[in-house]
Amino acid sequence: MYIREIIAGTLLHHWIVLVFFLLAFLFQMGIYLFVFLRLPLYRKKKKSSSTPGISVIICAKNEVKNLEYFLPHVLQQDYPEFEVVVVNDSSTDDTEQLLMQLTAQFKQLRFTSIPANDRLMRGKKLALTIGMKSAKYDFVLLTDADCYPVSDQWLKSMGAHFSGDKKIVLGYGGYERKKGLLNQLIRYETTFTAIQYLSYAIKGRPYMGVGRNLAYEKALFFDNKGFAGHYHLLSGDDDLFVNENATRLNSAVEFSPESHTLSLPETTFKGWIKQKKRHLSAGSHYRTGSRIRLASEWISRIILYSTLIWICFSSPWTVPVAALFGLLILTHLVVFKLGMRQLDEKYLLLPSLLFDPILPLILGIIWFSSRFDIKHQTWR
Repeated sequence: MYIREIIAGTLLHHWIVLVFFLLAFLFQMGIYLFVFLRLPLYRKKKKSSSTPGISVIICAKNEVKNLEYFLPHVLQQDYPEFEVVVVNDSSTDDTEQLLMQLTAQFKQLRFTSIPANDRLMRGKKLALTIGMKSAKYDFVLLTDADCYPVSDQWLKSMGAHFSGDKKIVLGYGGYERKKGLLNQLIRYETTFTAIQYLSYAIKGRPYMGVGRNLAYEKALFFDNKGFAGHYHLLSGDDDLFVNENATRLNSAVEFSPESHTLSLPETTFKGWIKQKKRHLSAGSHYRTGSRIRLASEWISRIILYSTLIWICFSSPWTVPVAALFGLLILTHLVVFKLGMRQLDEKYLLLPSLLFDPILPLILGIIWFSSRFDIKHQTWR
């Protein structure tokens, strides 16, 4: 009798693990086929030929080297009517001197400086709000001081969507390719995140954008009180604003190669972890539906790989489970490859097989640790 109970209990455990694996497998297949595949299959709508005036806003804190290298790329856009507003956030380097020199060279450039004041709560949101108030055009395009557009058609590609009811344009901001595992991890995470948020936007459920390449109507900012709902957070100037204000009708996506921006990637794991802590801290403030969808994807991947390991070492269903997992991996490779092609990303397909199982764990640990030290972070 005792042996029978042991056997019955073992079989029950095997069945429970198998059920969890199948549920995770079906969920992941559904995500790839019904969400992530929307980006590769997206048929770009004919863009408007209008070229509304656009204010490019860049916030800079001790970014003199990056501004010297990258700001000319922004200022030399092939676009009839635009300005570039740089908000110098109490820099202690030669940022202001450089900006003074560039304003004499480029008529499109304007800048404003925020004086140092330890009594004020400082952050990028204050600098962006000042930039919004300084902007003279009805549409703004945001990027960072360490970013640059890959072509002189950036403004034209992003601005062409501002017609009819469209008030928000979600663009793609990638990172430069360098040597090393960290660079592959950064670029994979960025590409995966972009496939995810662009696909959901195409599906009619926009939930985030990236401040490296994000455009919206200035009136949308002021009509919805800007960052008032999350001003106390260091992060969220891009994704939380989109999460609060983007809808199926007012949002557009733009990911043509000429619309991309590139940024300098972090060069140390410590720097990347600090950056991700700041980014992930905003996720807890997303709308409930967005949080559920994103958490479900994370959790399902963790369950998938955990149950797979269990089954491979101690289950009688190893062969059929391995076959199902092989089908999922094939689906992942095809969809991710097509998504990479849309975003003009290369050399990430094979590394994705390594990062796909470990990234949810890494980001989960970073998110959990960020709950304890976010008060000590700064935006620069």
